[in-house]
Amino acid sequence: MIKNIIFDFGDIFINLDKPATLKALANYGVNQISNHMIRVYQQYEKGLISTDEFVEFFQKEFNLERQQIIDAWNAILLDFPKERLSFLKELSKTKKYRLFLLSNTNELHINWVKNSVGSEFYNEFKNCFEQFYLSHEIHLRKPDLEIYEFVLSENKLKREETLFIDDAKENTDVAKLLGIKTWNLNPGKEEVSQLFSKNLLV
Repeated sequence: MIKNIIFDFGDIFINLDKPATLKALANYGVNQISNHMIRVYQQYEKGLISTDEFVEFFQKEFNLERQQIIDAWNAILLDFPKERLSFLKELSKTKKYRLFLLSNTNELHINWVKNSVGSEFYNEFKNCFEQFYLSHEIHLRKPDLEIYEFVLSENKLKREETLFIDDAKENTDVAKLLGIKTWNLNPGKEEVSQLFSKNLLV
């Protein structure tokens, strides 16, 4: 029986336009992303470099203004439907499950989210979870095995009693290897509010 639910954030609660950042950069004349740039992005997502270091690196690489980099970076983020928060609040109120957030989220993105939805909405969301894990704060990111082991260990969770919900198959595949039950949610076709109809909590 499932007693613990670990949720991803992007495309589970907040909608994303995943190609938007590359499209925004293309509008500025940037058409190629190197492996080194991807490594820098992953370092930033783990909180191993600061926002200033991240932005300055890409300013030099792309010869763009600071705000252009930030705007392109945040272009991926869309709306956070209120009905998803309502579902989560109702789930939290039941006290039937221990709820956790586990997200590959960096400082620029989470600051944009806070400003977009407002502090009241954001705090209501955050307060639904026992723990609110953002990759840049814990210096780990999915799909690295260590991040799942960290959450299980820190909260003394039994993997067979834990459900992990994420839209990225590479993330749910690794969790599955550890014996965690998973739902690889398909954005646009499935909603997190359909959780109880998926027969995943037994």
